[in-house]
Amino acid sequence: MSKKELKNPEYYYNRELSWLKFDARVLSEAKDPEIGLFERIKFLSITASNLDEFFMIRVASLKDMVNADYRKADIAGLTAREQLDRIDVSTHKLVLEQYDVYNSLLDELKDNGLIILDKNSELSGRQAKFIEKYFMSNVYPVLTPMAVDSSRPFPLIRNKSLNIGAIVHKKDDPEKEIEFATVQVPSVLQRVIEIPSSGDVRTVILLEDMIEMYISKLFLHYDIVSTCQFRIMRNADLTIDEDEAADLLKEIERQIKKRQWGEVIRLEIDENCDEQLVAILKNELVIKEEDIYYISGPLDLTFLMKIYGMEGYDALKAEPHIPSPVYEIRDKASVFDAIREKDILMHHPYESFEPVVDFIKEASVDPNVLAIKQTLYRVSGNSPIIAALATAAENGKQVTVLVELKARFDEENNIVWARKLEHAGCHVIYGLVGLKTHSKITLVVRKEDDGIRRYVHLGTGNYNDATAKLYTDIGLFTCRESFGEDATAVFNMLSGYSEPEVWNKLSLAPLWLKDKFLELIDREKKFAKKGKPAHIIAKLNSLCDQDIIKALYEASIAGVKIELIVRGICCLKVGIPGVSENITVRSIIGNFLEHSRIFYFENNGMPEVYCGSADWMPRNLERRVEILFPIEQGELKRKVYHILDMELKDNVKSHILMPDGTYVKEKNKKERLNSQELFVKEARKEADKHIEKEVNDFRKTRRFTVETHVN
Repeated sequence: MSKKELKNPEYYYNRELSWLKFDARVLSEAKDPEIGLFERIKFLSITASNLDEFFMIRVASLKDMVNADYRKADIAGLTAREQLDRIDVSTHKLVLEQYDVYNSLLDELKDNGLIILDKNSELSGRQAKFIEKYFMSNVYPVLTPMAVDSSRPFPLIRNKSLNIGAIVHKKDDPEKEIEFATVQVPSVLQRVIEIPSSGDVRTVILLEDMIEMYISKLFLHYDIVSTCQFRIMRNADLTIDEDEAADLLKEIERQIKKRQWGEVIRLEIDENCDEQLVAILKNELVIKEEDIYYISGPLDLTFLMKIYGMEGYDALKAEPHIPSPVYEIRDKASVFDAIREKDILMHHPYESFEPVVDFIKEASVDPNVLAIKQTLYRVSGNSPIIAALATAAENGKQVTVLVELKARFDEENNIVWARKLEHAGCHVIYGLVGLKTHSKITLVVRKEDDGIRRYVHLGTGNYNDATAKLYTDIGLFTCRESFGEDATAVFNMLSGYSEPEVWNKLSLAPLWLKDKFLELIDREKKFAKKGKPAHIIAKLNSLCDQDIIKALYEASIAGVKIELIVRGICCLKVGIPGVSENITVRSIIGNFLEHSRIFYFENNGMPEVYCGSADWMPRNLERRVEILFPIEQGELKRKVYHILDMELKDNVKSHILMPDGTYVKEKNKKERLNSQELFVKEARKEADKHIEKEVNDFRKTRRFTVETHVN
């Protein structure tokens, strides 16, 4: 089959529709009766948050293409207009399923002693009295009703804000024209409010329902004809002309503000909303009927994360996991001592992220450390790494930090940290023009007795101590000179104009990484054609690069066994006769978000293993600075292969891609294997083994001391 034939649009799934299938897989976890009830409401909340971002970025981008009359088809042969039409059908179906799940979970929550009231619920006298008092004391003073008439135009409605629209009529004036008013639900107030209950039952009500119950108190001289809750989604995709922006930081700040007022692309509204109210909103927001979602429940289901966080329901949640210490480091006096002894590979969140934080903290106060260089894409709200970098600069060390200002939805957070680092004396680089720096790398330069030594940390995930407890990622510590030289070259490239001709260990996008992957895939294809061992395993978040997919098809045709673990988007089709019959795809959706990127190539019986920051997407391979690094030492290779092997055997959380494009879970499970639970057990077993050793060592030491004293 020719390479041209392998570009047949029928051999590819559309990226956006594939993403919607991913969110549907997350929703399927919310339906799974084998999962704890509170874990299910968490998954439902995640689907809502996912869908919001999908609309603000992906749907918004497609609408921009349609408005610009852009008609080029994607790899699946669909134009932007055709994609929007199909997305419209799929998202309306997905939202209906979300609320079917929500309403079924309400009954289960009630059975477990938790009631979520709505505005139409019957209240006891005590509850009604409490709610009215709470409203007048805590809510009423914050509210600002906005009337719309000839002198007061329709107000600007903020992106993602909850609002209550009302049609009102002047009292005692039947001739007076009815008017429209709106009230924004204050985001500064807690949305989930617990109210008095009887017995062991706990009852909550949502802030917007409380406001709607007492909205008449905001319009004292008016009759309330009808009310309705609504929420809008705006185009939040930042468009920045970096070549024209004199100051990238200020330009991004300006664009962030505009995000609140972008084009309205979605309207969520109570399904029982008065037709006249719908017409007013539709006209004022300039939105089409297909972009209106009539909701049978609370708008914005992300409030369920607040429910999930309520205390007292541990039996309905998964047992919390405490990351295991990294004993190769914990048992040493210094992080640097441990890394000098051998390369250290960490599997988060099963193993703690603390060694990475300690690495920066220790470097910041170590008098022998001369310089610290680090890339930051997303960090936590109160990042200890940021604090340590600031301390290092204040201690006179040379600190260089690349802060990626264009990290979507983290722009404001990153601007704050960038300024803090600058004020502390760090040299801050605001990314590269036209590229996002998505690589995760830290370099510490240290003066030692035998000369200068470079310590390097490389990872598949962000330097975010909060998400490191939830995302599965790989981290590598090394002080091998070959890695140190490459790390120095990376930062010289990011901060200046240096571009090395040869790399020792690392492969970087956007210049070299894609070719590296294509060469590795092609090598497996050539081995297969010669009848030699050929096998590819790739674990990643998304797969939609056509060149990579075509190369995988060619390898499959040659007989290479290809096993893909793709959490999210997958544009590759399995089971195409004569093309992809040797390819399998699975997606693992569990309590932890699968985030690591791992690549295994059989290489004729001499396996090569790589980890990195890049998915197989055009944006990662062509428009971002990404790093791929090899795992070379036997013990570490085995550790990484074990991760892949167990995830390929997972028959509890794996959703298998079928030739018809659906994802299914295995039905006949002889022996259940949940890879995430297995890794948790293995981490705990390792911790128990070390604790037992420490206890035995203590007992031996104590016995020796006692015996010596007696003698």
